[in-house]
Amino acid sequence: MSKPAFTIRPATAGDSETLFNLILALAEYEKLTHIVEATPQKIQDALFGAKPHAEAVLVEVESEGGCQAVGFALFFHNFSTFLAKPGLYLEDLYVDPAWRGHGLGKALLKHLAALAVARGCGRFEWSVLDWNQPSIDFYQAMGADVLPDWRICRVTGDALAKLGTAK
Repeated sequence: MSKPAFTIRPATAGDSETLFNLILALAEYEKLTHIVEATPQKIQDALFGAKPHAEAVLVEVESEGGCQAVGFALFFHNFSTFLAKPGLYLEDLYVDPAWRGHGLGKALLKHLAALAVARGCGRFEWSVLDWNQPSIDFYQAMGADVLPDWRICRVTGDALAKLGTAK
């Protein structure tokens, strides 16, 4: 399969609707549309507001009508106390199924790895759903270790409110 002409660029506030649509497509793929609360406005506020909480890049392919966004990566910095260095955490990576197999996902990962190196990060991390074997295989082929001994802990909704107000 030939690699299409593409670019990876930082998302801007004007891309909030595009990011939202790609997030919905990711949620459909992961069978998680029932938990999506994002809106274009929430995305714009969270990524491009007064205090941005995350960053995103878009991968665009060239077409007759111009550039078309066919994927994205959303990421933020975390911190490793053991390394005493920042890390780059990939929250979501998505490439439209019609564009998979063209090297775009690999290019997004390489782009973020280069960004992590340039920013002095000691780690580049992300999570993957245990049922998503194609992604697990892809990540391992890129050199990632899937850590079998770690589990994600999450507190949301009423449980978060209760924990946050506990004395």
